[in-house]
Amino acid sequence: MMGGAKRGLTAKDLERIHDEHVAAMFRYGLTLLRDEASVRDLLQDIFLKLAQGRAEAMTAESEKTYLLRMVHHGAIDRIRRDKVRRDHAEAQPAETIFEASPDPDREAYRQRLDAALVQLPQEQREVVVLKLWEDRTFDEISHICCIPLNTACSRYRYGIDKLRALLRPVYEEL
Repeated sequence: MMGGAKRGLTAKDLERIHDEHVAAMFRYGLTLLRDEASVRDLLQDIFLKLAQGRAEAMTAESEKTYLLRMVHHGAIDRIRRDKVRRDHAEAQPAETIFEASPDPDREAYRQRLDAALVQLPQEQREVVVLKLWEDRTFDEISHICCIPLNTACSRYRYGIDKLRALLRPVYEEL
């Protein structure tokens, strides 16, 4: 991305960033916040920062990583400001991060996968989603989440182990 901290991005740059990265940003935000409206507000704040030039300059190679890191920081800020978030999340079912499928078998699997992901601790779920569905490297994940590389690897391993255990009945049915 061509932009600096002092001037905002052009409308063309913002449109390109939106087209290329908003789906991944939304999925990741939903993984963290588990509320579609909160994620939409967060993304609006991020694009406003980009438009106003209140974001750091980023290179094309690190653009997606930087944007996902902005989502991470914004989500953490929202969680800290919202002390009742945990009660709210437990009282309402989590939003799904996967699209519904017209195929009944795929839809059943999607629902079980969503249910299994919700059962993971938030830190593990975050790393698993970034690794498997956003195709980020562990180095990128460590930067996005502001955690050491070994912590990212461990959270992934523990999350995958828990997913395997939770989804084992699905595979045994097949």
